[in-house]
Amino acid sequence: MARTPRVSPFKPLIAFVTLALGLLGCSASQPVPLPKTDPAPAAPGFEAKTAAPLFQAQPALPSVMLGIDVLEADGFAAVKGKRLGLLTNPAGVNRRGERTIDVLRRAPGVKLVALYGPEHGINGDAPAAALVPDSIDQRTGLPTFSVYGKFKKPTKAMLKGIDAMVIDLQDIGTRSYTYVNAMKWTTEACFENNIEVIILDRPNPLGGLKTDGPLLDARQATKNSVGAFRVPYVHGLTIGELARMAKDERPPGGLDVTDAIRAAGKLTVIAMRGWRRAMRWPETGLTWVPTSPGIQTWEAVQGYPMVGLGAFWDPPRIDTGFRHGVGKNYIFRGISHINIRIEVIEKELNALKLPGLRFQKISAPNKDGKPATGLYIEITDYDEWRPTELNFYLMRLACKIDPKNPNPFAPGPKRDMSGFLHHMGSEDFLAALQRDGAKVDLEGYLRDWREKNKIYQQQSRRYWLYQ
Repeated sequence: MARTPRVSPFKPLIAFVTLALGLLGCSASQPVPLPKTDPAPAAPGFEAKTAAPLFQAQPALPSVMLGIDVLEADGFAAVKGKRLGLLTNPAGVNRRGERTIDVLRRAPGVKLVALYGPEHGINGDAPAAALVPDSIDQRTGLPTFSVYGKFKKPTKAMLKGIDAMVIDLQDIGTRSYTYVNAMKWTTEACFENNIEVIILDRPNPLGGLKTDGPLLDARQATKNSVGAFRVPYVHGLTIGELARMAKDERPPGGLDVTDAIRAAGKLTVIAMRGWRRAMRWPETGLTWVPTSPGIQTWEAVQGYPMVGLGAFWDPPRIDTGFRHGVGKNYIFRGISHINIRIEVIEKELNALKLPGLRFQKISAPNKDGKPATGLYIEITDYDEWRPTELNFYLMRLACKIDPKNPNPFAPGPKRDMSGFLHHMGSEDFLAALQRDGAKVDLEGYLRDWREKNKIYQQQSRRYWLYQ
C-alpha cells in the first residue's frame, strides 16, 4: 500500500535495540494454479433433472466469529444509543459476507452517521497512494471522508456529530500495509476530541506466531506514511492488539498524544471468538475478501512480505530490476527481472536452498497478450518458511547480476532511498548494502533480526488477546 510494500518495541526493547510504488498498495502451501476445465456437456437431446429438496440446507458458518459477529451476538451493547462513525472498506464484512456498514445500519438503537475510508477508499477501488476526495456514499447517502494521505488524521470537522468511531479493517500482518496506520492516526484524532474508539478485531491472516524481518528503526517510525508501528516487517499481531499497543506506548510507535489524552482516551476492542494464534487464514473457514487492488487472494497475502521489498521500484529514485508478478498474473507470487534471463535467476535462487520455498518456471500473458516468463514462489513448508528473507536475497542478487545497474541502492544523482527505507525499516542494513553491494553480510543481519524478533515476540505478549 504505499507504493511498494510499504511497537514501539516497548520500553525494554527500545533499550535493547537502540539498538515499500508499486508495492503494495496499500498467500499454506499452494501448487501453481492449473487451468480450470468445464464439466463434460450432457448427451445431445438429454436434459438432466434433479428433484428440488424439501428444505434448502444452509451452509455451515465458519467457527471463527469476527469482531462484528461478536458485537451483533452481544446485542450491539457496546454501540447501542451511540452515533457512530465507521472506518472500513469492502473487506469489512461479517462471517456471512454482509458488510459491516449494513449490519450497523440495521442494528437496533444504533445510528450510523458517517463513513471513513483508508487507502484505496471506502469502495477499495482507488489506486495505491491515490488521494480520495470526501464525498457522499451513493448506497447509503452518508458523508464519506478519506483518512488516507500524508499522515492524515480526521479533523475535528470530520468527526463532528459522532460519539464513537468503529474501526473494521482487515490487515494482512505486514508492517507497510497502511490500514493499521489509518487506525492509529484515527485513534489519535478521536482521543483528542473525546471520542471513543471501538475496534472490531479480525485475524492476522499469516497467523499470530510468525514474526520476521527487521524492526522499524525509531527514526523511521516518525512521519512515516507506511510504518507507524515499531514492529518487525511481519509482526504477528491483530489490528486490535496493535491498537492496544499504540494506546500503551509513547512515540515513536505509540499514539502521538499527550499523556493526559492517552490516559483519558477510551479504547474498546471487540475480540474475536474461536480464533487462535496458530491459525492461518484458510484454517479460519472465512472467505477472503480482497483488501486492496493488489491483494486479491490469500496467495497474495503470503507473497506481499516475500517480494514487495526485493522488487521495490520507483524510478528514477530506485529500481532493483526485479518485478513481482509474471505478466498480469501471480501478483506477489511470481518474480521476474527486466534485464536478466529467468534461467539465471532460477539458478541463483535454487542454490540458496531457502527453507520452506521452491521456485518453478512459469509463463503468463503480459499486458500486450504476449507470453512472459518468471518464477512462481511455492511455499512448501509453512513452519519452516521465513516470510521476509527472500526480499533480502533479491536485494543482494540485484547487486550481483545486472551489469547495467551494479548496485541499485548506491547513492547517485536523482536517487532517493527514503521511500524504500520507510518500508524496509533498517538504516544500518541499507548503509551496508550501499557500501558492500553483493558482498553484504546478509546472513549476519538475518541472524540478528531473528534474535531481536524473539525478544519482540515475548514482550508483545502483554498485548495479546488470544493464545
